[in-house]
Amino acid sequence: MMSSIDVLDVAGKKTRSVELPDDLFGVVTNVPLMHQVVVAQLAAARKGTHKTKGRGEVSGSGRKPFKQKGTGRARQGSIRAPQHRGGGTVHGPVPRDYSQRTPKKMVHRALLSALSDRARADRIHVVEMLGLDKAPSTKSAARLISQTAPGQKVLVVVEREDLNGQKSVRNLAHVQAVHPDQLNVYDVLNSDDLIFTSKALDVFVSTKTSKGVSK
Repeated sequence: MMSSIDVLDVAGKKTRSVELPDDLFGVVTNVPLMHQVVVAQLAAARKGTHKTKGRGEVSGSGRKPFKQKGTGRARQGSIRAPQHRGGGTVHGPVPRDYSQRTPKKMVHRALLSALSDRARADRIHVVEMLGLDKAPSTKSAARLISQTAPGQKVLVVVEREDLNGQKSVRNLAHVQAVHPDQLNVYDVLNSDDLIFTSKALDVFVSTKTSKGVSK
C-alpha cells in the first residue's frame, strides 16, 4: 500500500496529494549498507594528493657529515637522513586513490533505505514549486521552506529545467539543492528534511521504477 503525502503551493496550502511508491519509499532500513556506501562516497571525494619527500628526494649532500670514528658521536651516513633537520620523511603519505568499488545495486538500495527512513519519520515534503511562476524569489522560497521543513538542514530536489527554483534557493545558507539524478545517500542522511518539487518527484520515481531498476 502506497503512502500519501500532501503537495503544498507557494503559500504553504495543500493543493492535492501524491502517492509515494513503497518500493522506493517503504523499504526496510539497512543501516550497515548505508554506512558502507557513505564511507565509500566520502572516500571517493578525497583527492589523495598528499605527498612528503623521502630521503632520496630532499636536497642536501650525500657525503658523511663527519668522519666515522674518533668524534665520540653516533655515526652518520648523510644529512638527508630522517633524524637530521631538513631530512627526508620516513613512511610519509604518497599520492593514492582512495576510491572504493561499490556496486550500483548497493548504492541504489542504500539510497532507497535512506529515503524510506526519512519518509517514515515524516521528513519528506512535496511542493508545487519554489519561487514564483515567472521569476525566482528567494523570499518566497525561504518562507515556504521554513513553513514546510522544521529541520536545520534541508535538501531540496529540483528538476534540471526548473531554473527559477534553483535560483530561488541557491543563496539560502541552510539549503542544498540537487537534481533528481544527483540524489545520494550522504546528502539524504546529512539533511534533516527533504523537499521535492512535484516535477522532480515525478522524474525521480519514473527513473527509478523504469526498466525494473527498483527490483
